[in-house]
Amino acid sequence: MIYLHLKEQSGVKWTWGAEWGLLFPEANGDNQSPINLNSREARYDPGLLDVGLTPNYVVCRDCEVVNDGHTVRIMLKSKSVVTGGPLPSDHEYELHERGSEHTVNFKAFPMELHLIHWNSTLFNSVEDAMGKKNGILIIALFVQVGKEHLGLKAVTEVLQDLQYKGKSKIIPCFNPNTLLPDPLLRDYWVYEGSLTTPPCSEKVTWILYRYPLTISQMQIEEFRRLRSHVKGAELLEGNDGMLGDNFRPTQPLSDRVVRAAFQ
Repeated sequence: MIYLHLKEQSGVKWTWGAEWGLLFPEANGDNQSPINLNSREARYDPGLLDVGLTPNYVVCRDCEVVNDGHTVRIMLKSKSVVTGGPLPSDHEYELHERGSEHTVNFKAFPMELHLIHWNSTLFNSVEDAMGKKNGILIIALFVQVGKEHLGLKAVTEVLQDLQYKGKSKIIPCFNPNTLLPDPLLRDYWVYEGSLTTPPCSEKVTWILYRYPLTISQMQIEEFRRLRSHVKGAELLEGNDGMLGDNFRPTQPLSDRVVRAAFQ
């Protein structure tokens, strides 16, 4: 699955999850995500490029796109994996994914896309891999406004049919390779963090790409028309029902080190 997280430009209204630390103790840990990434403080690690990060993503036929009330999910049926880079040698990480929102030098992007992978060499499922060493890899891609993204066009064209929570639509074809920023995949940061939704399990390897995806203003607007409630639901006072700001606030870096694959 691929999750698309939308941040409204008008400011933060995030409230859900404020009590997570009471219900899920690991949410109070020292290695939580997302973080603010200070590019000047990231440590260059040339060893990250000894073995290139190699995705083997497969084109998906008849993919389901879902508005789950928090995010837009693209359900992938084909087995897609990634190897190399900062990952243990001879380990395959299979694409499943979910996520939330980071900032770079305190800058927030309009959207962020996350791809969760689980270590299918060591574990039988994404659930088994959660909270385990070398269990989960999340690749994060920032999104900026510019020209139309042709790879996401198949998704944005059906969003008008997914306005309300629980709505879904089948698209004939989706290629996750179109989401990758460049063929060499060399410019990224990596750090150890957590899931950004309950149970906020730690021991997650995060890879954040330096260069964002570009999508058009019209494509962004299609996402901003989505709603977080089922059609006809009665909304609480002060809740406009729009699906936006669906991200966790940045967490302290503590004593962690962010490594960079570039200078």
